[in-house]
Amino acid sequence: MATPTPIRWDRQIQQRLACGEEAALGELYDQFSPLVHGLANRILDSQEAAEQITREVFAQVWEHPEAYNPERGTMRSWIGTLTHRRAVERLRRHTGLADDGEASALPAQSAGLEEEVLAAATAARVQYIVTSLPHALRETLTLTYFGGRTYRQAARELGIAEATAKHRMRLGLQLLATALATEHGR
Repeated sequence: MATPTPIRWDRQIQQRLACGEEAALGELYDQFSPLVHGLANRILDSQEAAEQITREVFAQVWEHPEAYNPERGTMRSWIGTLTHRRAVERLRRHTGLADDGEASALPAQSAGLEEEVLAAATAARVQYIVTSLPHALRETLTLTYFGGRTYRQAARELGIAEATAKHRMRLGLQLLATALATEHGR
């Protein structure tokens, strides 16, 4: 049996949620809870707040699956957007930057906060994408890109040829760049 395409899976899971199928929520949670929790934790820097945001996001998806529009993007990007919005709202409330409808009322530091939030969201997306790569690519990228090692050092640590490490590093970075470009293109 062929694996359904992401768009097809997204529509199927949405239909199952709309029918009240609890197993669909479980599948969705298994698939996306690391993304939701990781993104919320990066923005809020609090495990407890990230856990609460995770519960809130999945409760919203359960209660309003019809809010997802497949024409506007993937289920993953929709859930990521829900998470980002909730986390930013919470961050604004807790830092006294609640939006009262007038942009001029926000302190000048809010621009810096927005940049920090965007950077945290991007870092969380990168981390999520890297964790979804095949093991060989992931371990090479982790050592080189995140661990600061050269491909030669990574090859020695992994016990593989330098050319293989270099190839894995390039391929992993290409896949990462493609995934990020696809998300930003939506």
